[in-house]
Amino acid sequence: METRQLEYFVAVAEELSFTRAAQRLFATQSTVSATIRALETDLGATLFDRSTRRVALSTAGALFLPEAKAALESVERAREVVQQASAGLRGSLRIGTLTSMNAFDLPVLLGAFHRRHPLVDLHLTVSLTGSTGLADDVRHGRLDVALLGLSRAELGGLDATQLASVPYYAVLPDSHPLAARESVTLPELDGELFVDCPRGFGNRLAVDREFAARGLSRRVTADIADLRAVPRYVAAGLGVAVLPGTARLTIPGVVALPLAETSLTWPLSVVVSAKRPASQALRTLLELFVTAAAEGDITEF
Repeated sequence: METRQLEYFVAVAEELSFTRAAQRLFATQSTVSATIRALETDLGATLFDRSTRRVALSTAGALFLPEAKAALESVERAREVVQQASAGLRGSLRIGTLTSMNAFDLPVLLGAFHRRHPLVDLHLTVSLTGSTGLADDVRHGRLDVALLGLSRAELGGLDATQLASVPYYAVLPDSHPLAARESVTLPELDGELFVDCPRGFGNRLAVDREFAARGLSRRVTADIADLRAVPRYVAAGLGVAVLPGTARLTIPGVVALPLAETSLTWPLSVVVSAKRPASQALRTLLELFVTAAAEGDITEF
């Protein structure tokens, strides 16, 4: 059994497509198919159920997948140990982050990491599916690490280090009857039309949960993937918003007021898989995140 066979198997298992796996591996589809057949012959088992319309893991394939990933990770760790002994930190890191994340200057942080460890290959992905999508990508090995905002109850299968806890604000048009107040409560927003991020975003989940727990109603009429753009839609009169103070919330035509009588906060965490051991490169990056968050100002509002 060769490492290359395991890499091809994992790619097909994650993509559930020989065509997409071949594109991901920069190989021809015939090479991927031949490699999988050779692996199946070696194991004496069928790893995929194939048809003209779909590819799915067989029972044996589903059992083999975590073992194949573990074997590849062991090989990578062994390679890193040898390479680091002779030439410094090496490896690759797949990093996920949110479209609006201002805990620290991430481009500057990753740039500094790259200059310090140029042999570590960095690949950054900005999620359009929010924190739940990032968490799922880390759980399934599509990302090594992610910055996201979910409660502890939503972080199953992940090791999380909380970097900050950010208060929420009510974002209102300056013509709103409550705009002149020093603060507002959630019951005072009962029944309002709302502008918010799509379902799956951590801040949307937290606010939906809080309103439901209090028996309050709200209707989201605009789903905006970039939190920084939400105040513009509020200013246009499409609704109000309840947002964490991680982006600039005050623009012309809008006021942002603290929420009273609630403990609602948005947690920013850095997460890795609880099942896969962290490489030296990943541990080094995690330390950098924690240090940067401790030294920075999390709230831009």
